[in-house]
Amino acid sequence: MKEEDSDVGNSDVERTSAGNGGLSAYELERLENIRQNQAFLSSINLYQATEEFKQLTRPKPSQRGLMRSQAAVKEVLPARKSLRLQNKEAEILTRPPEPSGTYEQYVPSKKPAGPLPMDPINMEEGSKLPSQLLELCSRDSKEERKMETHLERYRSSLKNMKITEDRVAKVVKDRIFSAAFHPCTSSLLMAAGDKWGKVGLWKLGGDWADDGVLLFEPHTRPVGCMAFSRAHPTHLLSLSYDGSLRCMDVEKAVFDDVYDIDDGLKTFDFMSHDCSTLVVGNFYGEVAIVDRRTPGNSHESLHSMDPKTLRCVSVHPLQRQYFAVAESKVVSIYDSRCLKKTKSQTVSQLLGHSLSISSAYFSPCTGNRVLTTCMDNRLRIYDTSAMTSTSPLLTSISHDMHTGRWLTKLSAVWDPKQEDCFVVGSMARPRKVNVFHENGQSQHSFVDAENLNTVLSVTAFHPTRNALVGGNASGRLHVFTD
Repeated sequence: MKEEDSDVGNSDVERTSAGNGGLSAYELERLENIRQNQAFLSSINLYQATEEFKQLTRPKPSQRGLMRSQAAVKEVLPARKSLRLQNKEAEILTRPPEPSGTYEQYVPSKKPAGPLPMDPINMEEGSKLPSQLLELCSRDSKEERKMETHLERYRSSLKNMKITEDRVAKVVKDRIFSAAFHPCTSSLLMAAGDKWGKVGLWKLGGDWADDGVLLFEPHTRPVGCMAFSRAHPTHLLSLSYDGSLRCMDVEKAVFDDVYDIDDGLKTFDFMSHDCSTLVVGNFYGEVAIVDRRTPGNSHESLHSMDPKTLRCVSVHPLQRQYFAVAESKVVSIYDSRCLKKTKSQTVSQLLGHSLSISSAYFSPCTGNRVLTTCMDNRLRIYDTSAMTSTSPLLTSISHDMHTGRWLTKLSAVWDPKQEDCFVVGSMARPRKVNVFHENGQSQHSFVDAENLNTVLSVTAFHPTRNALVGGNASGRLHVFTD
């Protein structure tokens, strides 16, 4: 009897397979049930209601700032069907030919040397800069940096800093690589540089252009470093991978040409109190000493350091002849008075990193500490008060640095008002920005479920006010302030 049943079952499968493309009676019944269920769900508009609910609950990015470009209409493709279920042979596909040409052909051409007009590209052609911009940039802050020695009061000031919907705006079009606060205290004016050489200015609460945003295009590659001049508040210096270092002069309404090489500029810092002398680093392991008072856009001297890589330079805030260089897996401190073209002698070295170093910065008031960010998932603080041949490690903090290829690398930076505290973005969820003390203790985490739902790779504190800005991969700046 069992053999008979088995034979009957097998013959039934064979008959079904012959007439229905290889599907058994059970599979056909299952597909019919699925079809009927989908028809029922469609009849009551469940799919549409589900999608509408997702749109309502999904946090929407801020619509302030630059206007979104109209997305191209997506082509509706036919539904995919299995060739196997249709008893068809698989198609033989050939690999498409490799694109001809070099990488350089796909990169926008570099801007011409010399001054560029400061024409906002998000305003009508021929539009003049808002007169309020020059007035705002001319306001030099007279406030002194006041370090809060009592950590409890410092933590309290951090907790009072909040973010709201109107404190988020799209300031540049693409991923942010650098950001900075203007030093004025009457209003918050910020700058951001993006992946394709654009520089955006945003006055919080401003009414010019796009919600207070002005967009310029002085470079063609990532703007990796920028800083407002402490001596001339109308000057913003920006450096790009395309090999250009320019100074946005709001008074002259131009981007002046400060320093220019073929390509590969990475980082800079001011060497003099009047911001006229700079140390500039490139991807080829070289640092250049640049004097802005000298005619032309070349360097005073050029020095080869680590031939593998050079990612960050930082000048000592008091003894400005010293500067730190993040070289591959070690941070070296040099004396600018003793530099040679090659094989310059180090004053001190910061050892212990097992992978590449993203950044290294002297503490803002005394320079007695150096804060490093490393791809081995560690933040480190070194004691540089004595400038010994090997600076001792004080603190090592575990912090996830794996941002992936689509986000700017995280970089811990000091609070310029606080000698011993620093800020860094985070990959953790919910999204946040962390503030640490040099002893490794967390001081505060900026979290906001409604207005902060993205990784803020680039962060910066205001030099005198209680304000923090963070930039993300879509060109938006987020501001926390009291």
